[in-house]
Amino acid sequence: MIIQLDMQSDVPIYTQLINQIIEGIASGNLQPGEALPSVRSLASDIGINLHTVNKAYTLLKQEGFIQIHRQKGVVVNPDGLPEITPEYEDKRRSQLKPIIAEAICRGMSKELILQVVAEIHDEITHTKEGG
Repeated sequence: MIIQLDMQSDVPIYTQLINQIIEGIASGNLQPGEALPSVRSLASDIGINLHTVNKAYTLLKQEGFIQIHRQKGVVVNPDGLPEITPEYEDKRRSQLKPIIAEAICRGMSKELILQVVAEIHDEITHTKEGG
């Protein structure tokens, strides 16, 4: 898995790391049970502080995306991924609302917003329309 971080971004490094690992899982590039680098190894490989990696891994563990074992190390959760809960839906809705509001203010139609969402979904899951 290749991690690409934007050190100039307003998005915190640990958040970028979380987002890329979740995208890797969603795309199938990271499979359940697959090992991830240790905190030290990943920090060294991408040139960031090990506490940043530790924070990302801790949050991913709390959300149920990974497991951390003393012997096996860090692995994508082999027992399945987190379920959709009402709390999850509420959180995502509150995050999407300002993005959609800005898109509307800038003149994006509902159809274009839905098209962009579909394109991003297809990009992550490597699917094409009709395929």
